[in-house]
Amino acid sequence: MKIETLEPETNKSEANPRVVPEAEWLVARKDLLTREKELTRLRDEVSRHRRELPWVKVDKDYIFDGPDGKETLADLFEGRSQLIVYHFMFAPGWEEGCKSCSYLADHFDGANWHLPHRDVTFVVISRAPLTELEAYKKRMGWRFKWLSSYGNDFNFDYHVSATQEEKAKGKMFYNYRTDDLIGDEMPGLSVFYKDENGDVFHTYSTYGRGLDILVGAYNFLDLAPKGRDEDHLDFTMDWVRRHDQY
Repeated sequence: MKIETLEPETNKSEANPRVVPEAEWLVARKDLLTREKELTRLRDEVSRHRRELPWVKVDKDYIFDGPDGKETLADLFEGRSQLIVYHFMFAPGWEEGCKSCSYLADHFDGANWHLPHRDVTFVVISRAPLTELEAYKKRMGWRFKWLSSYGNDFNFDYHVSATQEEKAKGKMFYNYRTDDLIGDEMPGLSVFYKDENGDVFHTYSTYGRGLDILVGAYNFLDLAPKGRDEDHLDFTMDWVRRHDQY
């Protein structure tokens, strides 16, 4: 896996403000506030629809290798009824985890102080062996629980790792459609529920831009005059580095 190096950047998109009296600014700001409130209401509606999705019972017995030894998917709930899994791109033999997933992962520990108090357990799962995950986790200084799905079908069943058949065809089912294979590993997030009988259900998965909601740094940048300032880059997140490589 190639290690990115920081190259000098030239900002091609500069803030180009229209300077007006404060009274005129206030009119424009109130107009934007109306649209912001519309977006908030729409987001609330979408979240409600998400919660109303039907569930799929998980019948396969997945065994993960983690810091507490071998654990099943049901074990990962740790006494809670809801489980959120981030699918971190880290294949066996990679020298380090995906830099974009690492950017997202920098946001996890802060949220994870609070999630257990809303009946949610959060974990990260990758295909690389546990020893490789733990070494990278130590380097990054993260605290969240990271488990290996090495040797089981979890990543393939939730469509974040290409199967041998998909590799041979050059096509992968990802983000609910089949498209050209752009990588053996892809990012995603899946949510599960465990009922009082111990049965586990898959309730939701999201991929691609659906993960945008997890990136607090992007939310800050969206408030700034230049925004994310990525239009001139070769690809989204091209500027991102692992936090020890800036």
